[in-house]
Amino acid sequence: MRQMQSLIGTKSIPLISAVDLFCGAGGLTHGLLKSGINVCSGVDIDPKVKYAYEHNNTGAKFYCWDVGTTPTEDFKKLFVDSKYKLLAGCAPCQPFSKLTQLSGKHPSWNMLDHFGRLIEAIQPDLVTMENVPELGKKGADVFEKFKRVLLDNAYYVDWKIINCADYGVPQSRHRLVLLASKLGSISIPDGRYVGKWKTVRDAVGDLPLVMAGNVDQVDRLHRARKLSPLNLKRIQATPHNGGTRSAWPKELLPDCYKRKTGDSYKTIYGRMWWDKPAPTMTTLCTGLGNGRFGHPDQDRSITLREAALFQSFPKGYQFWNEEPFNHAAVSRMIGNAVPPQLSKIIGRTLVEHLSSLK
Repeated sequence: MRQMQSLIGTKSIPLISAVDLFCGAGGLTHGLLKSGINVCSGVDIDPKVKYAYEHNNTGAKFYCWDVGTTPTEDFKKLFVDSKYKLLAGCAPCQPFSKLTQLSGKHPSWNMLDHFGRLIEAIQPDLVTMENVPELGKKGADVFEKFKRVLLDNAYYVDWKIINCADYGVPQSRHRLVLLASKLGSISIPDGRYVGKWKTVRDAVGDLPLVMAGNVDQVDRLHRARKLSPLNLKRIQATPHNGGTRSAWPKELLPDCYKRKTGDSYKTIYGRMWWDKPAPTMTTLCTGLGNGRFGHPDQDRSITLREAALFQSFPKGYQFWNEEPFNHAAVSRMIGNAVPPQLSKIIGRTLVEHLSSLK
């Protein structure tokens, strides 16, 4: 422990100075900070994330920049004096997601190319990147190009597809994670929670009851979307603790689910299980008809706070400070985030990597 603390550096010159590209609400930054890495800046094109990013991540400044058009020199100036530099980020995953049906190139398709361009220009000592597993399939050419940039610039590279539940996140969320270092061989660690996953109960079992359409008096993020009379009947007809629409009377079924093709979507409108990890949080995860996002036994979809806890954000993490409250914007921030618990382990791995070089 003493050795680990000595690696974090001094107050004047930190060991690692980091910039978080595509930072969103700060999930990646938050975990890196918890690991002892000095994240000085976050960059994102969405101005709505500024409050969440800066309010929860002391010392990290938000820049509303377009990674594709902002001059490279501006990014170089974001790093503070340190022994090592880390360029981190999760480029927009929507182009490669299995939920995206592409008829042409998605507007964010080339964001990983810009990440690679900045690596070439800045030559950071360390790089970490997270994205959806489909990047290696639907975006195989883009990913191969990104890896080639790293290898051509003398980086050691390791990547693999992991389940975030294996790393202590109370959610089954498969992600492609990459680490790269100019300093020596580096490996993504195995998860330590295999077979001991954190569950829905672990994450949200102690939260107060909230009815559909209501907001908790203490925590305004603990709010559930209002349900139409029909959707209220549907969730009431769904058995507690993992139930699905298979228990509904036929009159509650949407027309699309009455056809054979509807059998492919059995989990939609379903409830979560108390004693399993939550399903993958998406940008629409607080909507009942968007997946298995029903509360295990309350007649509603999950709240924003519950979604944030499934993403492993701390209970006090704040996402919005304006009126009116923008439910859709906060849901998007949460669904797009890198789970802080995962990024903390990534940060610790980087710090331990530097320790092994001594």
